[in-house]
Amino acid sequence: MHRRRQQLRAKIIATGSYVPERVMSNFDLEKIIDTSDEWIRERTGIRERRIAHEKEAASDLAYEAAKSALKRADIKAGDLDLIIVATVTGDMSLPATACLVQEKLGIKKAAAFDVNAACSGFLYGLSIADSFIKSGAYKRILLVGAEVLSRITDWEDRTTCVLLGDGAGAVILEAADDDRGIMSTRLMSDGSLWDLLHVPGGGSRHPASKETVKKKMHYLKMKGNETFKIAVRALENLVVETLKENKLKLSQLSLLIPHQANLRIIQATSERLGISMDRVFVNIEKYGNTSAASIPIALDEAVRQGRIRDGDYILLEAFGGGLTWASALIKW
Repeated sequence: MHRRRQQLRAKIIATGSYVPERVMSNFDLEKIIDTSDEWIRERTGIRERRIAHEKEAASDLAYEAAKSALKRADIKAGDLDLIIVATVTGDMSLPATACLVQEKLGIKKAAAFDVNAACSGFLYGLSIADSFIKSGAYKRILLVGAEVLSRITDWEDRTTCVLLGDGAGAVILEAADDDRGIMSTRLMSDGSLWDLLHVPGGGSRHPASKETVKKKMHYLKMKGNETFKIAVRALENLVVETLKENKLKLSQLSLLIPHQANLRIIQATSERLGISMDRVFVNIEKYGNTSAASIPIALDEAVRQGRIRDGDYILLEAFGGGLTWASALIKW
């Protein structure tokens, strides 16, 4: 029995996603801030993003994505052993958004918790899920990346508001004893660079007050140029090391699915690696940066579009606040 457990891999059996109905185009942004469609597209690759309804919270988006994944997997919510939600925009500080998703799914026995690793959150969650399944602790896990970034966006700051959007993506993982599934994950961080991307207000350091609201401390703050340079170098090294660890060549990679933060970061990383953009999945033009939801939304779209086939090697990679960065290599 012990030997069999060692051979287990976590396998994604279904994907799902959900984005709010409201579309905010670059032309809509032109009406509220000093910017233009051309300026945004040239610097980010984004044409539009989705914005949640005022009554929609992260758990609502996560629930819809979860339902989509469950339907495709043809299983019931009661079959889940564990629910993990990756988010930086949970419904509230307490309880975990995963518990709220559990309640919406109508189940009581599964364990549930959140992961906060910003844009790398989904891959951190994937690594955790992989470890749980390999250990035999859980057999079937729901992992969701869900964000309502519009709630922490300063709509008067054109350097950040043009980037962000709302959405959710989900996967269901279960144990498999063949050679398919998650081959490896890599998690990295550098806490000394925390101030490049953060939300200063609302925590125990600066609890909510009239002063924090007045100073707009509850909105996302970003040093874009510094983050860009570090991200490109870190992601290039991450891909190289991940392939090396698994003794794979770049030519064997069927599809690279990067976090959709900025098209220029994706293109620069692709150029440095020497991988053509036709093997890189990009949907940032439709959704902008949805943080932890970015990769699972892209993964679901890639599956639905037939971009991924059985036996393909797929590499997921992300970079985000913390600073954190992560990768996952999957044999589909």
